[in-house]
Amino acid sequence: IPFQSGSTEVLARMGRGHTREKFLHIVNRIRQRLPDAAISADVIVGFPGETEEQFQETLSLMEEVKFDVVNTAAYSPRPNTPAADWVDQVPDDVKHDRLLRINVLVKEHARERRARMQGRTVEVLIEKRNVRKPTQVLGRTRHGYVTYCDGDIDELHGKTVKVLIETCETFCLVGRIVD
Repeated sequence: IPFQSGSTEVLARMGRGHTREKFLHIVNRIRQRLPDAAISADVIVGFPGETEEQFQETLSLMEEVKFDVVNTAAYSPRPNTPAADWVDQVPDDVKHDRLLRINVLVKEHARERRARMQGRTVEVLIEKRNVRKPTQVLGRTRHGYVTYCDGDIDELHGKTVKVLIETCETFCLVGRIVD
């Protein structure tokens, strides 16, 4: 879900068709129906005119939602877009600082969301060999989490296997195949 900003004012300036409240309402409806759903999003920091207070609204929305994955970017002017010519561009050093701060939160939440998988047996669709450790295969859970386990790619490619999760990293899980 591309929330882009936690500030309704910034969203309006971006020309987005939603508010902070509408976005949170959608997330709450998803979590009511699917409490274990993985939610990913995109966010842009440093959109022209974004104040520190508005950036803090983005951080607070992230704290409330605790996304599984967030793709982050600093705003950069694009030719032939209205915002590219606005005079209230956010300085590059401020955008860089905000991007660093938001990425700390992204990692914290990613670690927290994956930690709940510890000790669970989950289905993993095997995609390819782990290039760093050829005796392992790489697949994804229904949550989209990258998962590593020992196995033969020639035997397992394209198959769904049950994996007991033994280790939870920031952006991946490690386990072993079980019957």
